[in-house]
Amino acid sequence: MASSQVTVLVAGSWGTALACVLADNGHQVTVWTRGAAQAAEINESRTNRKYLKEAELPKTLRATMDMAEACRDADAVVFVAPSSAMREVAKAAMPHLKPEALIVHATKGFETGSLKRMSQVLSEELGRPEGSIVVLSGPSHAEEVVLRLPTTVVVAASELGQAEAAQDLFINDAYFRVYTNPDYIGAETAGAIKNIIGLGAGLSDGLGFGVNAKSALVTRGLAEIGRLGSAMGAHMLTFAGLAGVGDLIATCTSRHSRNYRAGELLAQGLGHEEVQERIGMVVEGVRTTQAASKLAVQYGVEMPITAQLHAVLFEGKPPLQAVEALMGRVRTHEIEETVLFNRT
Repeated sequence: MASSQVTVLVAGSWGTALACVLADNGHQVTVWTRGAAQAAEINESRTNRKYLKEAELPKTLRATMDMAEACRDADAVVFVAPSSAMREVAKAAMPHLKPEALIVHATKGFETGSLKRMSQVLSEELGRPEGSIVVLSGPSHAEEVVLRLPTTVVVAASELGQAEAAQDLFINDAYFRVYTNPDYIGAETAGAIKNIIGLGAGLSDGLGFGVNAKSALVTRGLAEIGRLGSAMGAHMLTFAGLAGVGDLIATCTSRHSRNYRAGELLAQGLGHEEVQERIGMVVEGVRTTQAASKLAVQYGVEMPITAQLHAVLFEGKPPLQAVEALMGRVRTHEIEETVLFNRT
């Protein structure tokens, strides 16, 4: 595999983990950060302890605060900014990008105000076709990736050549396997909505409801992902794959998941602002709950789990009352309601 110059924007937990994969693959990797102390720590100590306490970073990975320096020679740029900062970071990077640079993003969320997917935001700011921007998603906790534990993800783009270029960039035989998928809308939608269900899973466990309740929550959560995703133009089979059920399992069963841990704190009666302060990093599921509630109305789809979590997060509804509302819904049919896997 030929060595490429790759830039990762920004140096959070997932961005740092992906930078490690790329460095392990022999690429020249630069991570951009706004923080002088963080850049110095990465370059001098080979650590990023705020985000990944146990990680020792490759010696070939370097950090910079200079966006022009980071991007001007990059063959590929991987955007891993929080959804709320994606547009700002893209605007800053745009003047320095080579026209032929491969663009990948690995952020799971919607832009709150516009309700746009991240590929739409990047397309607008970078002046590139939406389908040429590669979405990297799947069950992939950063804490496991930096320990080189086996991980499998999907890269999605309607332009097959771009997806395969990203596959070549990230894949290695030791611990990071990569599949391609043309359904980038499905990959993005699933990656965003699963964070909401992760909040619910943590809340369910925090309330002591057991495996039966969480299994039902995850399954019905997948139905909500499918309903909204299908309405937005995704293929239902994507939700049975790595970006769908695979990522959903990882998020709803591991304490590595910020969304799961946030749900546990919600069960203790904390508000969403205090929850995010306790976690100390962005909890995408909180913002995504706001966006998905509006998208459900926009596309005319029913998302009862999302609606009840919205009520807990933003309307002061006690978690137990939200559970009672879900359990007391009007009886209905499972298959006729979800219409799983019937798209052609």
